[in-house]
Amino acid sequence: MMKQNLGKLDRLLRFALAFWWLGPWAPHYASELVNWGIFIVAWIALLESFTAWCWLHTAFKIENKNQ
Repeated sequence: MMKQNLGKLDRLLRFALAFWWLGPWAPHYASELVNWGIFIVAWIALLESFTAWCWLHTAFKIENKNQ
């Protein structure tokens, strides 16, 4: 089981970013690779906002759950 390592503010900001990038307001660039990268990062941010767990925080031993 994953241990939660994201605080409320972090989760809220990740959700807002995902909502923006997955909606009609998402930035669109000439390169399809960049557009797909934005799409993938947005889904990762959305998933992390719901699970309250980030693999990068685990890798770097960052815990801001109490913030």
